[in-house]
Amino acid sequence: MSLTMFDLKEIETRMRASLEALKRELAGLRTGRASAHLLDPVQVNVYGARMPINQVATVSVPEPRMIALQVWDRSNVQAVDKALREANLGVNPVVDGTMIRLPIPAPTAERRQELAKQAHKYAEAHRIAVRNVRRDGMDLLKKLEKDGKMSEDDHHKNSAKVQELTDKLVKEIDQTLASKEAEIHKV
Repeated sequence: MSLTMFDLKEIETRMRASLEALKRELAGLRTGRASAHLLDPVQVNVYGARMPINQVATVSVPEPRMIALQVWDRSNVQAVDKALREANLGVNPVVDGTMIRLPIPAPTAERRQELAKQAHKYAEAHRIAVRNVRRDGMDLLKKLEKDGKMSEDDHHKNSAKVQELTDKLVKEIDQTLASKEAEIHKV
């Protein structure tokens, strides 16, 4: 953040980036319905490097409880299978030639509780990130006022805008969490 000028748009951009990161993290939580995003964190050791799974196979969701991977290079099938097993996703890959199928079992009540707790942890981490951005903005406002580059009235107006923006984004984070929690607990 620039220390010479206050920019509310930049603060909003940083806060929205945290909200988008939360949405990506929540998309990776397995809720019993198949989602291609479930495999986003999986890295495969191929060609002497670690690569995201979507760079060695086509990921599709042919049924609500099934993820299918079409591995492009037959020699990489074992590496993809190994990566899926080591990713600890709670699924058991079924290899059929260059096709790998991942049947998604319905989570137990206990597993749903764990997923809800994990979702809450993600949301809290992003609420903290939004508050840290607010703190940076408030610190900048104080510094600009102290250095005489901003009047006291402008400081108070901008502080109120930053707080309003923070409240709005924390509310959006809470709404995102609530919808994910409803999805998790839906049988």
